[in-house]
Amino acid sequence: MSQESASGSGTPEQALPEGRLEGRQVFADLVRQAMVCAAREGWTHIILSDPDFADWPLGERMVIDALQAWAGRGRHIQFMARDFGPLRQLHPRLVQWRVTWSHLVQAHACASLVGTELPSAIWSPGWTMERLDVMRCTVVASVDARRRVALKERLDTCWDMGSPSFPATTLGL
Repeated sequence: MSQESASGSGTPEQALPEGRLEGRQVFADLVRQAMVCAAREGWTHIILSDPDFADWPLGERMVIDALQAWAGRGRHIQFMARDFGPLRQLHPRLVQWRVTWSHLVQAHACASLVGTELPSAIWSPGWTMERLDVMRCTVVASVDARRRVALKERLDTCWDMGSPSFPATTLGL
């Protein structure tokens, strides 16, 4: 695990890490911290993007509690994946949370994207995290406006290439 820099606004226990970080545990902790921070700071918009979210801690009670605390009027979250199957199987708490808060959630499947075309990332209006190497879990976290805008543009392009998916309910027999 390496960390080139760790800074941010607020008190040290409240600041999200910045810089280059590495390791599976570090990545999972960053996801947890980001969701707690989103609730605490009232982020209005969150984008979660990953090919399948298989190794994200999205089904953990702590993450769901943070999302529950975050959810409310004026909030919006977007999920993007190539395939939502692993997310549905591995994160049933998140699937149930999605049903409850369906009016805040949009999801697109980006099945046509290959390799790293679909970023593994969290985007918010003030902080971003992008996993550059999924195998080593090398992550860059930043509050830099240029990095945030560039990531948002890439995510918007992926969103436009995707189609609605991961519905709150499934109709059928």
